[in-house]
Amino acid sequence: MSATDATHSVRVGCAAAMSTLPELAAAVGEAIDVATSKLQGSCDLAMVFVSSQYGAGWEQLGARLVDRLQTESVLACTGESIVGPEREIEQQPAVAIWLAHLPGARITPIRLQYARTSEGAAFTGWPIDLPPQWSADAAMLCLADPFTFAADELIGRINEDHPGARVLGGMASGAMRPGENRLMLGRQLYNDGAVAVLLEGAARIRAVVSQGCRPIGHPMVITKADGNVILELGAAPALARLQGAYSELTASEQQLVRQGLHVGLVINEYQDQFQRGDFLVRNVVGADPKTGAIAIADRVRVGQTVQFHIRDAHTADEDLRSLLAATDRSTPPAGALLFTCNGRGTRLFSEPHHDVECIRDVLGEIPVAGFFAQGELGPIGGKNFLHGFTASIALFGG
Repeated sequence: MSATDATHSVRVGCAAAMSTLPELAAAVGEAIDVATSKLQGSCDLAMVFVSSQYGAGWEQLGARLVDRLQTESVLACTGESIVGPEREIEQQPAVAIWLAHLPGARITPIRLQYARTSEGAAFTGWPIDLPPQWSADAAMLCLADPFTFAADELIGRINEDHPGARVLGGMASGAMRPGENRLMLGRQLYNDGAVAVLLEGAARIRAVVSQGCRPIGHPMVITKADGNVILELGAAPALARLQGAYSELTASEQQLVRQGLHVGLVINEYQDQFQRGDFLVRNVVGADPKTGAIAIADRVRVGQTVQFHIRDAHTADEDLRSLLAATDRSTPPAGALLFTCNGRGTRLFSEPHHDVECIRDVLGEIPVAGFFAQGELGPIGGKNFLHGFTASIALFGG
């Protein structure tokens, strides 16, 4: 888990609404009417999540939203499934609109594009008036296209240049090929790159990132590695260490390993003990019985502490509830944005609407909206990462 508090608190107001009308313009109109009727104060920021099932109808959407809401700080993207205040509509037409009144906040809209150069990754589009030093309470909300934008490299750059800044958001989903996703910033429509806003100043934003896993076995140190391949753990073949941990599990836990195994990478090595929330969880993508090597979906290094992890619906539910309960609830948040993996929902849980209902159960009936992403952005242990199978939540106010 990562829960990071900004230092200021103001009277933030949020509102959210969802529509499942079959025609996009009508759905947007209905959602705007409901959301604006609930918002107390001017709209300073709008997040709009549109089901990819709608297809056409985006061309006039930006101008309509900006004119109606009287703000250029409008971000939107497509999603294969959409989260509203009370429901998660999976793979069916739906629009969710989330509005925020953020008095005293500085909001900087950002449109970024990515290119690979001879000197490495290049990100163009930064506003010329964006200060080189971000404030200590800075938070970025980012929506990006997974086909054309290297979000993990952007996050690495922000971690290095602006330590402590939080990045939350998700990768647009629902498209099968480049050019099919839609992103919007203000009046402008895009099918590549990323759109974002940098929030600084008075708005209090907290991040909760639930990876939905629990550790098995014991922490071990990588003693031999190559790129994303773990060759040895504790001077023994990695696969042999896994087999040893597997033999000590219950039958049900062994079944979870066979369904999908994960490795947790310790974020802060300067701890005496490690527990859930101290790891960045990555998928195991392969194993070689001949060499005893295990490959994971991230680079590793010798000397790094790791532990095997498993995931199931019960663990994911417990993890999200415990992390939400651990936030400061003396004053309830004014609203929340939910960026949840498209592998969650009814693909993971036996009942629909799990993540949004979990937020409402623990934090109360606050305005919530979001979408099922093809990769989620959020901080763990004070650093930002691109995740999978994760629920990344931005809590506003409170």
